[in-house]
Amino acid sequence: MSHSSPSSAAPSSASTTTIGPNPTAYNLPGTLKQAFGYDSFRPGQQAIIEALLSNRDVMVVMPTGGGKSICFQLPALLRSGVMLVVSPLIALMQDQVEALQKNGIAATFLNSSLRGDEARSRQQAILRDQIKLLYVAPERLLSPPFLQFLQGVQQTVGISAFAIDEAHCVSEWGHDFRPEYRQLGQLRQQFASVPFMGLTATATPRVRGDIMHQLQLRDPFVHIASFNRPNLYYEIVAKGKSTYGNLLHLLRQKPQDSAIVYCMSRRQVDELTNQLARDGVTVLPYHAGMGDEARTTNQRRFIRDDVQVMVATVAFGMGINKPDVRRVVHYDLPRNIESYYQEAGRAGRDGEPAHCTLYFSVGDMKRVEWMIDQKVDPHTGEPLEDQQRIARQQLRQVVDYAESAACRRIVQLSYFGEQFPGDCDRCDNCCHPKPQEDWTIEAQKFLSCVARCHERFGMTHIIDVLRGSRKERIQQLGHDRLSTHGIGKDRTVEQWRLLGRTLLQQGCLEETQDKFPVLKLTAASWEIMRKQRSIQVAIPQTAQERQPQASRLEAEQLFDRLRVLRKSIADEQNVAPYMVFTDSSLRLMSQQRPQTLDQFSQISGVGRRKLEDYGDRFTTEIRAYCRDMGLPLMAADSSGPLPPESATDAASRSRIRMTIYDTYDLHKKGLGPQDIADQRNLKLTTVFNHLADLLEMGETVRLEDFVTDQQREEIQRAIEAVGDFRLAEIRGHLGDRYDYETLKLVRGWWRHQQTH
Repeated sequence: MSHSSPSSAAPSSASTTTIGPNPTAYNLPGTLKQAFGYDSFRPGQQAIIEALLSNRDVMVVMPTGGGKSICFQLPALLRSGVMLVVSPLIALMQDQVEALQKNGIAATFLNSSLRGDEARSRQQAILRDQIKLLYVAPERLLSPPFLQFLQGVQQTVGISAFAIDEAHCVSEWGHDFRPEYRQLGQLRQQFASVPFMGLTATATPRVRGDIMHQLQLRDPFVHIASFNRPNLYYEIVAKGKSTYGNLLHLLRQKPQDSAIVYCMSRRQVDELTNQLARDGVTVLPYHAGMGDEARTTNQRRFIRDDVQVMVATVAFGMGINKPDVRRVVHYDLPRNIESYYQEAGRAGRDGEPAHCTLYFSVGDMKRVEWMIDQKVDPHTGEPLEDQQRIARQQLRQVVDYAESAACRRIVQLSYFGEQFPGDCDRCDNCCHPKPQEDWTIEAQKFLSCVARCHERFGMTHIIDVLRGSRKERIQQLGHDRLSTHGIGKDRTVEQWRLLGRTLLQQGCLEETQDKFPVLKLTAASWEIMRKQRSIQVAIPQTAQERQPQASRLEAEQLFDRLRVLRKSIADEQNVAPYMVFTDSSLRLMSQQRPQTLDQFSQISGVGRRKLEDYGDRFTTEIRAYCRDMGLPLMAADSSGPLPPESATDAASRSRIRMTIYDTYDLHKKGLGPQDIADQRNLKLTTVFNHLADLLEMGETVRLEDFVTDQQREEIQRAIEAVGDFRLAEIRGHLGDRYDYETLKLVRGWWRHQQTH
């Protein structure tokens, strides 16, 4: 379901949209490559950009990772004036501005984190036409002083467009409604000639219409991309006693990968974080019960790869600007399908393969039902019945999704009104179909009980009757005297509930929502009871019975080395690693092995600025890898091998080693790694990387300060057994008894021994 078209869903206006310059006059592909390093547009991007350049209002619904940001960032470079970007979270806008600046793009933000003099300085830069993109929160944007400032901007340099990011916040039907967003339509009255763009990752047809109405979009160009994220693997795992062990196994499979684990409660977050930390996982917590500074610090450390795992409540959400999360785990049930799609969608935003696991149990469902029952009016204490009814419907949709034997994408995408044929080859139901059992006799018992209870009760009551409950209410109703009372004692509550959900999913039963859910028979119900139709039930597998499919993303040796280099550069510059290069770019480098700056410039994600800043260091590392592996060093035109090393190459290698030898000088003076890190303002991991490199180069680093001879020999035997390229494999072979820093040092020493 991908289309781009005008829409009649927005309110009409007497004003005629002004058509701007012909967008074909712009060199869009050239600007894309020079500014952002990409060789081609993703589906839909160019049409959206051309519409905005033609001065049209635009509505964009594009899933996470689809490239929404380029749709307003690139036009901002080509249109005169400044682009106003409305963003809901301070952390998110700061990350996006920092990423733009790394590409050499003039962007800034104005929010409450700035001092008064800083804010005034940035406003002056805007009025001097030195800024192309300005990020602001809706609260500031709508304040009278800021609106007055914007009038001045419009008169002096002009406003190229308003881009409303996370536009679903406008709609009260959206999953993250924010009242301050509702007022953004006021801007249309004051800036009638400026085009507006609404962008969101998820929106049902009802929400889309509300966004266009509230923002007063005029004859907008509408692009609705497919909600399918083909790079994500979805699976549901039965939750039980082995769940923690299964989670630990998932996280240990690829310990260098970033992962988010979502929990229902703050207490669960803290308990799980402590348990994972005791088992050697680099992990931090995040929930609303923590202080602002602690949350900000933990989020920054996760984004910058100082830790690999974040355990969080849904408070850890929209502000995560991290494209290389490889795994998202829901340890508890999500609130609804849309929330799950959003939260799971924080994996694989870079388009690389990622894994989404949801642990499901009836116990979690009971917890959510209890929470729904607590929805009461704070003044009267009376139940908020409408909210409770909607919440129960949403819970039922999540449970149906978890228990369905159909392709996960069929269920997910139908929620957004999109048809999907199934057989996605990227979910558990398609890759590992559940075994089917014939439960026709049980279905006849279940449906007969619904009939004998006159279709007036919900699933819990029917199951109680089937299992022969002696509850007071059952006796008061006389249901203990029904012929179906006790005929289902041979099945557990969970098994009967699984059957009930299966009947609902297959249209053999209906569940109406009045004050409470009530089961109703359908035509298909009678076919089953008349033995005209059979029922097959998909039996869930436990985590022990089925280990999840391993990620297809197998990190090559060069990819690992480039990731280490990227982290070192990011630490030096105090930025997140993905701001240097994304995993996608590193993977292309590892596959193509560019050895000259000209070859390096052809890699997707390498723009002019990043070529200048990082080209020498990355091509030097790639050439070093090729030498280590005995691979030929080819000239840029592939006409033959390069000389052993050019003077330019040697100078570049010298610059890289300079900072390593600064660490070496302090080590020789007797300073420990933490003291060196503090004095040089480096991360501790960077110092250990330097020491490991020095050992590999044969310098006299005091290895005995870190390991005994016996420990060194044990690690050496492990390296010889599993190879020296993957620290995770070495650590696993040793039973996780050593930290990565120690293993790096011994590996550096061992590598030197092999070459001398």
